[in-house]
Amino acid sequence: MLRWLINRILDGEEKKIGESVDYIRHVVDVSPGAFFRFSSIMPFANSRKVLPVDVWFVAQIVAIQAADCGTCVQIGVNLARQANVDGDLLRAALVGNCDAMPPEMADVYRFSKAVIESSGEEDALRDTLRARYGERGLIELSYVLASGGIPPVVKRTLGYAQSCSAVTVEV
Repeated sequence: MLRWLINRILDGEEKKIGESVDYIRHVVDVSPGAFFRFSSIMPFANSRKVLPVDVWFVAQIVAIQAADCGTCVQIGVNLARQANVDGDLLRAALVGNCDAMPPEMADVYRFSKAVIESSGEEDALRDTLRARYGERGLIELSYVLASGGIPPVVKRTLGYAQSCSAVTVEV
């Protein structure tokens, strides 16, 4: 009964995100307890109170793209579009075209990329973003960047990752 209920919830999630969650269904089939532990990261992963939605999704796309080139990126784009994030901004973020982004979004993109790549270049932008979004905003950025790679890594580990695919941004 519990597995049936969880799978019904997952059916709804698939409709919402526009992609399969077969890897999560596998976890449910093997261990509902492991599923509940995995799902317990969602409040952490979706912790956004002060960051503007477009800032949050640009950072998320950078984090997801670093770990995936297919369905997880598409899910991020789908959720961003559902949240009314501008399609041109998403396209620019997907290809790393900072010139096509407003300057404040380019700062977020560059900072996120620097953090994910551990380049050391994040130091120059941290104070700018701290001044713009506050300490809470910086914490939220850290959470979205840290959590963005979790689903792709779980999918790859379990053998559910698909090969790279084109990501579409419908406007």
